[in-house]
Amino acid sequence: MLDAKGRTMGHMSETAQLPVLQKPSALAVIFNRVFGFLVGLGIGPAYMQLLQVRGRKTGRVYSSPVNVLQFRGKSYLVAPRGRTQWVRNSEATGEIALKRGSTQRNYRLRPIPDAEKPEILKLYLDSYKSAVQRFFPVRAGAPAESFRAIAPSYPVFELLPV
Repeated sequence: MLDAKGRTMGHMSETAQLPVLQKPSALAVIFNRVFGFLVGLGIGPAYMQLLQVRGRKTGRVYSSPVNVLQFRGKSYLVAPRGRTQWVRNSEATGEIALKRGSTQRNYRLRPIPDAEKPEILKLYLDSYKSAVQRFFPVRAGAPAESFRAIAPSYPVFELLPV
């Protein structure tokens, strides 16, 4: 955010834009496929899961590695790149599966209203800074209030077991 003189206020980056959708590079696509495969086998940090969702147009099952955030006894998914394909497919189908190793669980997603997102976005960024900071114009460690202006750009869902 800028003050009246055009100076950066708080913890916002001067050059960052609010994402509507940040498409991954070709290298990121390859990395996600390899990492997703490993997570699907159960290899990787415990908070990582392989999200599986049916495509809204093709009906084919698509997979993507995601970080599941635990907050106040509930599980959440945050889309740091904005309205990605998995977000749009999930909204269209109404449910997803999370897989890790031989365990798979099905969930419905409850969209979180923008007013409730700042605290969740802060915790998500603080928890997974090394992997997601580049997608946020707010720096890790910033107060929750710093996330209020950008909350509409980041889909957040509570996971509800089916």
